[in-house]
Amino acid sequence: MNLLVTGGAGFIGSAFVRGLLDGRHPGHERAEVTVLDKLTYAGNPANLPLDHPRLRFVQGDLCDARLVDELLPGHEAVVHFAAESHVDRSLLGAEQFVLSNVLGTHHLLEASARHAVARVVHVSTDEVYGSTATGAWDEQCPLAPTSPYAVTKAASDLFAQSHWRTSGLEVVTTRCSNNYGPRQHPEKLIPRFVTTLLDGGQVPLYGDGLHVREWLHVEDHCHALRLVLDKGRPGEVYHVGGGTELTNRDLTTRLLDLCGADRASVRHVPDRKGHDRRYALDDTKLREELGYRPEVDFDEGLAAVVDWYRDNRDWWQPRHPPES
Repeated sequence: MNLLVTGGAGFIGSAFVRGLLDGRHPGHERAEVTVLDKLTYAGNPANLPLDHPRLRFVQGDLCDARLVDELLPGHEAVVHFAAESHVDRSLLGAEQFVLSNVLGTHHLLEASARHAVARVVHVSTDEVYGSTATGAWDEQCPLAPTSPYAVTKAASDLFAQSHWRTSGLEVVTTRCSNNYGPRQHPEKLIPRFVTTLLDGGQVPLYGDGLHVREWLHVEDHCHALRLVLDKGRPGEVYHVGGGTELTNRDLTTRLLDLCGADRASVRHVPDRKGHDRRYALDDTKLREELGYRPEVDFDEGLAAVVDWYRDNRDWWQPRHPPES
């Protein structure tokens, strides 16, 4: 199978690509992989084995419709990760999120339909649902995004569903909970806190710290995506959960312990505007239909992540955002 992976130099996309090339995705041991990545600040070619004989890397923008149209012929499937994804950045300026997440996805879907791509896996987020105080969302829950980032992801989801209904393109959408793992850009919560603590700095905890997130190891996410690529029903949405729900305060305590820091390393800052209180996914559908089970124990996975950042300063120090 020839696969096009958009955003394949980013955190989740590169983990998926490395798994394909390392033979960790059964049935895809001989897959030929093309990565299309714009290489914004969040994309890093060092995340990929660029000399691998089954990998082709193309630097480019999904908003370049001609490039996308020229690239797609010969690919049987697309796994679409490429997106602007940092909520705080979207609050400062949403235009690039609209261009990348909505227009870029539109170009990709149009070209995929035009060239009869057999399968498109569109990777989305739990943030499209907004916030919930109790229970967990299933795939039939209405979308109610709040941040500019989440709004653009919801729009791209709807474009994907529209193509299934109008052009017959076999699109499957996944919505995942918060990912963590090695090689995640240090603007995100876990790597930001870990790298700051390793440098002896203070980490910023929003508001009362009681915002709740569910955590999913990137390798479990990639396993789920492979199942959806192979067996997901066209036109469907599948939730990918990790099963570990924590307040940001509880997560911070675990990171302090793992990094050998104390409470003096926490700086309480005003909550950001529109900060969703709680996300929670019901992933029963993925488990029952496709046999998904997360395998990485959260405490073990988190400790391994801290060790990775401790041992790979040369990877993250040039990307570490300054703490104000």
